This record gives sequence, structure tokens and C-alpha cells, in this order.
Amino acid sequence: MNLYEVCPEKILRAEDAVSKIKRGSRVFIGTGCGEPQHLIKAMVSDMALQDIMVYQMLSSTFAQFVDDEYFLRRFSLKLFFISGAMRKAAFEGKIDYIPTYLSQIPRLFYSRRIGLDVALVQVSPPDRFGYCSLGVSVDITRAGMDNAKLVIAQVNPRMPKTRGDAAVHIDEIDYFVLHEEAIVEALPTEKNKEITQRIGHYVSQLVDDGATIQVGFGHLPTAMLQYLENKKDLGVHTQLITDAFIPLIEKKVITNKKKTLLPGRAVASLCMGSEKLYRYVDDNPIFYFRSSDYVNDPVFIARNDNLVSISSALEVDLTGQICTDSVGHLFYSGIGDQVDFLRGSAMSKGGFAIIALPSTAQNGKVSRIVPHLSEGAGVATTRGDVNFVVTEYGIAELQGKSIYQRVMELAQIAHPKFREELIESAKKRHYIFGDQLPPSQDDLIFVEGYKSTMKLKSGKSVEFRPLFPSDEFAYRNFFYSLKEETIYYRFFYKMKLFSHEVVQKQWASVDYRKNMSLIGLVRNRRHKEIVAIGSYAMEDEHTAEVAFVVREDFQGMGIASYLLEHLEEIAKVNDYKAFSATVLRENSSMIRVFKKRYPNAAVLMNSGNDVTILMNFENAVNRSSKSEEKLPECR
Repeated sequence: MNLYEVCPEKILRAEDAVSKIKRGSRVFIGTGCGEPQHLIKAMVSDMALQDIMVYQMLSSTFAQFVDDEYFLRRFSLKLFFISGAMRKAAFEGKIDYIPTYLSQIPRLFYSRRIGLDVALVQVSPPDRFGYCSLGVSVDITRAGMDNAKLVIAQVNPRMPKTRGDAAVHIDEIDYFVLHEEAIVEALPTEKNKEITQRIGHYVSQLVDDGATIQVGFGHLPTAMLQYLENKKDLGVHTQLITDAFIPLIEKKVITNKKKTLLPGRAVASLCMGSEKLYRYVDDNPIFYFRSSDYVNDPVFIARNDNLVSISSALEVDLTGQICTDSVGHLFYSGIGDQVDFLRGSAMSKGGFAIIALPSTAQNGKVSRIVPHLSEGAGVATTRGDVNFVVTEYGIAELQGKSIYQRVMELAQIAHPKFREELIESAKKRHYIFGDQLPPSQDDLIFVEGYKSTMKLKSGKSVEFRPLFPSDEFAYRNFFYSLKEETIYYRFFYKMKLFSHEVVQKQWASVDYRKNMSLIGLVRNRRHKEIVAIGSYAMEDEHTAEVAFVVREDFQGMGIASYLLEHLEEIAKVNDYKAFSATVLRENSSMIRVFKKRYPNAAVLMNSGNDVTILMNFENAVNRSSKSEEKLPECR
């Protein structure tokens, strides 16, 4: 449709269009990469405009002017989220920050809690039916337009046409300014690649095939996408689409087939990235852009089964409180979409949320996992909302866990040099037992190579990994789930209590080298429980004593044999040559396990009711590697 033929009276130069803005007006500006740069510059250049209050979600162009004192006397910037370009201005008090959930911003406009006089937006040229597209900025732009008395649109042929709620009819726009220019690009910055890779490795362990994912603002959540390339049939329901989604779509990792809300469509509100991305979303039917009061509404989020939210944080305290929008008293970013998606994912069937962050800041000088949030830090996400926290040192699972458990989980994934300090701080606050031993101060990334998965004939999977201090409660529950006979076979007496002190002794000696414990876990609804434990402990320089216990309902399935083989592999890495085991003579099933793998094992009769079995690794047979699914080696 030719605007000059249909409504020539609406077409103005930018200078003439912004002159329609009155002094003291409240002006809404389109979001992020969709902001109308030409209109913004024309407005700033019009010296007749005074005392203008500007509302915007993500701001870029205004960063060119915020150091001009005269500009600041004329314009007051109210931002719902502080972009990287505006961070310095925020620290210096040159802009104002409005903390609110993204899903609720449109409601602030519709309710007139925030009144708007003018909306400046950017659209694509109209189609033959008179519909323009909001393109890469649908989010709160629709609500801003609907509630402004005057709407001025920059018509840019470079703005992609997007599907969904992006369509705006020319009758909804008061004035058009025809101006072609490049859409603002937002290219990711490459930060510590090794840390990102390690965090991505852990995040990928949590995301199952067929999940619907949400990726929050920031370079780290976006960087996580590349580590999902081996997944299948992922779906997308997210606020923001970036370049990182393209490879997963092209490799058919993202298919949206398994989604329960709008299957086949990647639902989003915003698009921020490169020119390549803007051309990719242009008229692409896989993308379905909706406003933030839909995309970010926890009720709609929850209609996606298996919704996994991936976002970041500035710091996390030992109880699980999250700060995302400020560094102490300095406002840094915004509440954004994190809380919306944390609560939506919690209501989703099979859904959960991941908070991913590096363990340190300021080049390793300070810990991001802290005894308490910094003075002035805002609690954007409460301790009751948090599920998984991931750093480059592992995964902490917090949901449903006590303060004691949270402390151990989080201290375990803190940077090793801060772990002891965190434990001591927790003791002073009476969060944990006074005799609590701190987690190992080693970097245990190498134990990732010790993880594996065994498929049972029943169809269930048992995941094996090393025992950690944070497993105390799960270990205790495992012990009390066992029958007396099983306990007697393992400990040689009818052990009645498995106290905190006993558990500490069990894992305090585990150094993951000379002494090792592996646990087997099965999924029970939304959590995992221990069903087996296998351990070896140093006997002499080249021999370790090995022992197992398997829950009764999982006995006879080959789990002990599987554990024996994998403990042998780990022991060999740590220079052991043989295992020994002390077994009750009546425990024929365990003796068979040992003899099956080591047919030439020496069996020594002891004076009591037990035997000692000596097993040389060189004589091992019947390796069962075909039943495992090992994770990448990370040594």
C-alpha cells in the first residue's frame, strides 16, 4: 500500500512530526532494537521541547545524549530495564528506574497508572491491506500505542514483518515519518569462555528432550543455548529471541513439536541481535510474537508443560535469595522477566527454573554466592521461588530444602577459595551445625567424567555420580529405606542410627581420588532419590577396599556389577591395581558379583563369619560399557 496515495496528509518530516509533541508530555518510546532512532534524534534536536518525560523498556539511542546537562534538563528518562548502554548513566543518577515485572507493564498503561500522551514507534511499510508490523519490538509497544493520545510511527523498510500480534493498521497511527536506517543491532560480547562452557555443561544436564525453554536477558543465558545442540524437539516460549536460537532451529533441535501451548510456534515478544537475525525472523511463520502481558503472564507460561526457565543473577545468598537488578545501591539492570518465568515454570507440569551465574566477579576477587546480599541489593527473586542454581562448579538444587541444605548446596558450587569462609559465616548465623565440615576446596570438575547412566530392563534409568556433602539428607533417607537384612550385609551389624555425625564421617573421607563413593539415583516425579551406593577406600598404596549397598526393589538388576566396573575405572585412574572386599559368607549374591567380574579372585576365609576377596584389575572380564551413557570427559 502506498501511503502517499492513501493518507498523504499523515506523512510528515521527522522535525514536523515531533513538533506535535507538547511541553510536559509523557512520551513512550518503542523498545530495544525496535526503537525509532530517527524520531528520537529529531525529538532531542527540537529545542522547543521542554520537560518531556520519557518511558522506555530498553534504551539505546538516548545513551548518546545522557552526558549533556542541557538534555537532562529537558528530558527525564524513566526506564523499566537498564540496558548496558545506559548503565553508567544509571550509576550516576541521570536516569530513573521503574522496578516492575514485565508482565505487568502493559497493565500500568491500560489502567492509566502511567499516563501517556505520545508514542514514538517504528514499523515496517504497510502491506496491501494497510497493516504495518511492529517487527522486532512487540513486548510493551502495543500497550504503549493503545494508550497514547498521539502515535507517531517511523516507517522503515528494514524493519522485518513478524507474525502474531505485531500487526498495526495505518488507521491506528496519527503520523508517519518515512525514513530508512539500519535496525539497532545487539551483538553478544564474548566473556570467559571456559567458565561459560562449564556452566553450559551443567545446564545441559538439566534440560530434557522435548522441553520448552525460556532464555532470560544477558550474555550468559543466551550463551547457554549452544550447549543444548544435542537435545531433541525443544520448544520456545521466551521474551527475547537472539541470534543464538538460529543454529538450534536450523539443526532441528528446536522444532516446537512437543509444546502444549501453540505447538509449532516459537513464542516471543522481542528480537535483539544482528541484521542476519532480523532477516531470519522476517515473515518466518515459526515465530509468533505476542505482547508481554501474554508472553510473560505466569498463567500462560504454565500452559507449557516442561517449561524450563534459564536466567541469570548478580549474586545469590546462602538462603537462596536472588539479586538481579542492582549492585549494592547501584541499579544495574532490571527485574525484567525472571520472576514471571520462575513462577510460571513452577506452575508448569514438569517445569522448573535455572539461575545460572559465574561463581565470582571482579576477576575472581569476590564471590557471587554470599552469606547475605550486599547492602542495598534488591531481592528480585525470593528464596521461595528458586529451584536450581548453577555455577561453573556444579548444580545446587534448592526447592523444598531447608536452610541447612541450601547452605551446603550453594557452598558446594561456590568458588573453592570461598567455600570455607561461607561455611564459617553460616555457622555464625546458626544456619548449619557447629561441627559442619566444609565441602572440598578442590576444583572437582574432573568428577564430571565419573558420571554415567545405566538403562534398566524396566525402562527406567539410573544416574550415577559422586557423593557430595549436600547429599546428607538423601543419603540418610536412603539408609532408613533399607531393610535390616540389607543393612546387616553392608555393615556387619544391625546398625540402627544414621546420624549427622555418621554421615559426615562417610563423606568427610571422600577425596574423589584415593577414596571414592558413587551414588545411583532414579527420578521420582520431580526429584531424584538414591537407590544405590558403591564406595572404595584406601587400604594400601595399590589396593582399595570396595563395598556396595543397593535398595531391595533395585536388587538383581545388575546395578552392583555396574558400580563395580565404574569404581574400578576410577580406581585405575588413581593408580590402584586391585580391590579387596570383606563379605559375609551368607551374602552369596554379592560374592557372585565379585566372582563374575574377577573369576580368578582369591577368596580368603576369615576366623569369623566373613570372607575377604582379593581382586586384581588385570583379571577383570565381562565389561558392560554398552549399557552406559557417559558424559564428556572434563579433566
